[in-house]
Amino acid sequence: MTQAGHTITLLHGGEAYFAALVQAINAAQHSVGLETYIFDFNEDHGLSSIAVARALVHAAESGVQVRLLMDGVGTGEVPEAWQAEFNRAGVAWRVYSPFGLTAYLQPSRWRRLHRKLCAVDAQTESAIGFCGGINLLDDYYDPNHGALDKPRFDFAIRITGPLIQQIADAQEQLWSWGDAARQARQAQVRPILTALRTGSARVLSAIRPERKASTEPQQMTQSAGVRAALLLRDNLLNRRQIERAYRRAIGQAEHEVWIANAYFVPGSKFRRALIEAAKRGVKVTLLLQGKREYFFQVHATRAIYAPLLQAGIRIVEYQASFLHAKVAVIDADDAQTAWATVGSSNLDPFSLLMAREANVVVRDTSFATELRNQLQTACETEGVDVQAHAFLNRPWYDRLIDHFAYRFMRLSLWLLGKRY
Repeated sequence: MTQAGHTITLLHGGEAYFAALVQAINAAQHSVGLETYIFDFNEDHGLSSIAVARALVHAAESGVQVRLLMDGVGTGEVPEAWQAEFNRAGVAWRVYSPFGLTAYLQPSRWRRLHRKLCAVDAQTESAIGFCGGINLLDDYYDPNHGALDKPRFDFAIRITGPLIQQIADAQEQLWSWGDAARQARQAQVRPILTALRTGSARVLSAIRPERKASTEPQQMTQSAGVRAALLLRDNLLNRRQIERAYRRAIGQAEHEVWIANAYFVPGSKFRRALIEAAKRGVKVTLLLQGKREYFFQVHATRAIYAPLLQAGIRIVEYQASFLHAKVAVIDADDAQTAWATVGSSNLDPFSLLMAREANVVVRDTSFATELRNQLQTACETEGVDVQAHAFLNRPWYDRLIDHFAYRFMRLSLWLLGKRY
């Protein structure tokens, strides 16, 4: 259920995101909560992310409560110099589920913190939040491929309004449960119960208002601000929230569906929703990864092209640089059905079944149109259309590689006990 009262600004690319994020952190008076999958501390190619780190230090030195949570796989080990700097300034920082060699034998440890969230001064009238797919990593650098000729294609949003408190609550919940996990390892029973109660209270406070609001009529006016909702994916209460929101919106689409997604291997229900939308006359366009960033993901994606192309769905592969976006737009020009989402969730098993993710849904024609225009421009100027006839008649060895990659993915899920 979306809430009114928001202003939402679309941020295209890391340059816009980093500038807005640093500005918000520098203006903080009370609190900053920041979560990210990758935080690049290498000053040789991470000047954009280093600016964020310095802003966090400055805020903490000014008396602002600063919490920083980074994923143990995406970020890895924080350099000792930055550990010392954060500790000196009073930045509360943690690495989510550090990943050692033995973790490969523990499938539960494969669940990563993939969401990118920030809440600044959440309990004040000047609260600002951020959500998106952009890591704290320079747009012109890739950890596996080095320097890039053109920036990574990605989006985030800057938000004001009621969602900021929900973002802060989600962060507090995860932080509290992290406390409980650490204290469990140290066998401190009483602090564990306190941390669990704090985390559970955050969960209930996020659920109860939503249930109450769903029974009341929505009185929307232009002055009420943009309608938006925060969607989370975790392994407790929100296992399918993001995927179901996508499928519901696609099922209600009347005119157009635009999806840009870095790693696109959705399950059968999702693919069926797209095919059914195309069959009822909805124009469906998928902007997908064109450069081979990871072997298995690219080829597993191409293994599901055939039925989509045969249904008349347009598939465009982005060629200018690496596509990292996780966004979608439906019926941008229709005030009744306009729907857009920006967030961290890919449409693949990692995001939809295992990772902690966060997306924001926006119900606003102006925002949806702006995002749709960005995707349309990328398709026309930096993408290559996949031609159905040529693709379906590729050499047998290309089809075999795609089939192998897809089957390997399915086997991995089966070994993890996942149905997809």
